[in-house]
Amino acid sequence: MSEVSLRPRAVISKQTSQSVSGSSSTEHDREATKSQSRQPTVSRRALSQTLTSSANLAKLLPTGTLLAFQLLVPLFTSNGSCDSATRPMTLFLLLILALSCFVACFTDSVKSSNGQVYYGFATFKGLFLFDHPDPNDSSLPDLSKYRIKFIDGVHAVLSVLVFGAVALRDKNVSNCLYPAPEHETEEVLSIAPVGIGLICSLLFVVFPTTRHGIGYPITTGQ
Repeated sequence: MSEVSLRPRAVISKQTSQSVSGSSSTEHDREATKSQSRQPTVSRRALSQTLTSSANLAKLLPTGTLLAFQLLVPLFTSNGSCDSATRPMTLFLLLILALSCFVACFTDSVKSSNGQVYYGFATFKGLFLFDHPDPNDSSLPDLSKYRIKFIDGVHAVLSVLVFGAVALRDKNVSNCLYPAPEHETEEVLSIAPVGIGLICSLLFVVFPTTRHGIGYPITTGQ
């Protein structure tokens, strides 16, 4: 009787130990799977970097300038059919829009303690606010931190170059300025804007701007 009673006890303890070890290994596998799912994959990191670069590229040109370009260029160029009167007007329009891109790179915005956003123009001493009567208001941050820097001039030049590349790639502008281009001129108009835009975009991604001025996209932290 004692031997018979001992045998089932040994079997029960063996099955119990196997079930405990199996459950512990299952929990370990689940924890390992969770930890692996929490770690960002290479594709996710690449996608995040791509989106960040795209956000930086969106700041190359003011949205207001692009909107004015898309609306006014067909009107000024008569849909690409320029004459002696509309061609100088188109050149003047492009000059004004390029100047707006250059000036917009020196504008910035600040947020006061009450949540109100104010816009201004960067100077060598600080930020000159357009829509705030008292620059010494205690609710405003230190405006001297927003003074002009060397990188602002670089961004302004890159913005003008990118705008020129966009303008030259537009069919209305190219047909207006070069109605019957030669083969070499046509090759330059096809290749040069793409190269200029690509190089300027890469430089802007490497050296992004921290300003959020008039016409540029506003991020959540600004």
